[in-house]
Amino acid sequence: MGEAREANGTAGSGADGAWRGLDAMGSLAALRGLLSRPLASYHLLLASAGLLLLIGLTMVFSATSVRDYAQGGNASASLTKQAIFAVIGIVAFWACQRLPARTYRALGRPTLAVAVGLLVLLNLLVAYGRLTNGDAKIGPLEAELLWLYIGGISLQPSELAKFALVLWGAHVLARKGAALGWWRELATPLFPVVALLFVLVGYNDLGSMLCLLALVVGLLWAAGVRLRVFAALSAIGLLGIGLLVAVASLGAGSGVRGEENYRLARLTVFFNPPPLDACKEELCYQMVQARYAIANGGWFGTGLGQGRTKWAWLPAAENDFIFAVIAEELGVVGCAVVVTLFAVLGYTGLRIARRVDDPFRRLAAAGATAWLVGQAFINIGGVIGLLPLTGVPLPFISDGGSALVVTLAAVGMLASFARAEPDAARALHARPPARWVRLVWAPLPPLPGRRRRAAPPSPARGSVPQARKRRRDDQAVPRGTRDARGRGGSADERRR
Repeated sequence: MGEAREANGTAGSGADGAWRGLDAMGSLAALRGLLSRPLASYHLLLASAGLLLLIGLTMVFSATSVRDYAQGGNASASLTKQAIFAVIGIVAFWACQRLPARTYRALGRPTLAVAVGLLVLLNLLVAYGRLTNGDAKIGPLEAELLWLYIGGISLQPSELAKFALVLWGAHVLARKGAALGWWRELATPLFPVVALLFVLVGYNDLGSMLCLLALVVGLLWAAGVRLRVFAALSAIGLLGIGLLVAVASLGAGSGVRGEENYRLARLTVFFNPPPLDACKEELCYQMVQARYAIANGGWFGTGLGQGRTKWAWLPAAENDFIFAVIAEELGVVGCAVVVTLFAVLGYTGLRIARRVDDPFRRLAAAGATAWLVGQAFINIGGVIGLLPLTGVPLPFISDGGSALVVTLAAVGMLASFARAEPDAARALHARPPARWVRLVWAPLPPLPGRRRRAAPPSPARGSVPQARKRRRDDQAVPRGTRDARGRGGSADERRR
């Protein structure tokens, strides 16, 4: 009887394992079915970006409420400001998802010109302030390292430069097409403009320059550039980063001439960190406090709003180090949710780049995805100690108006491309939404495969030459028989 019970138990466990296997296969099939829907990319993009934005507003309030109440008696001051920028960003998202690809291609050059002009103005004002040992201010214009103030309105030109480089770079690479196999075609005009942006951005902000580098890598990878080109660019990029680290001794960024090179010190602290109990200096103080916050959070966190390191212990808790606040209050589970949402956003962006049939859309989607995911990786890696500290915000979540508005505009562009996928466009045309929905939300995308009719020849060029017209008389000889004919005969015969 014991052997029978053992046999029954073995059979039961085998049946349970089979049921579990069937459940797993059923879940996988259901997931594949959801992803195979025509508008899956669009819905995934809206869901991941919307949840990240909601988490960001919640964590900004949690990180700033106590400080705002202590300083001004209004616990929601920072939340209100961030919510206003979120509304502006949603309007930018709505406007960008309504635009077709040809509008984005037309906007690339003027947007890049505006971004370069603002960066030049910012650097000139910063240099003027340092030369005069006073405020970097001329009339209504004022600069503060990374921010430019125009009549009381603050903006960060490096954020606009990211979006501008996506549009202009995708347009240039899509226009060159197969000619990218030649070094000369690849080097002009892309590389000089990219080098100019790297210098203008990286002189004051090395972290944003690394985000631009990730963006360029995404563009070139989507364009199918050879691996040896990537190797050469990697060597040039490392050399450029080394130069930007070295010029911090001359006053680049927040460095001061004659004092310790803070960029080099950050790299030294990263590769050779001192003991945590002995690290009380400014360069590793943030790193130590972030580790304390992560350790204090554990698996499930101390609870939303219950963190303690944000109370004047962790610098830039609402901006560069907001991921440490998430780790302390929401624990490993909360961090896993945020990382998963960024992974879904990255998968969706690459899925859009793979499914669209327009080269510009493919390149722009890959570049924007590399920018957003790369910036999130740089921020999270710096907070948890996998990368050196660079001071870039976490997209969607960190406090900051310019970054949030530009990020949501880029997501709106991706949403426009997701609706233009061939299957999505056919599905939307097969069952179009109501007219008021199209007017209020987004118009129908163009159907794939439709091309414009060839334009008639210009009158200035004249008619088609008579020699190229097809002979229509009964004396025309079929193709293939004319080669066997000799050169002899009369002129009339030869003319046939």
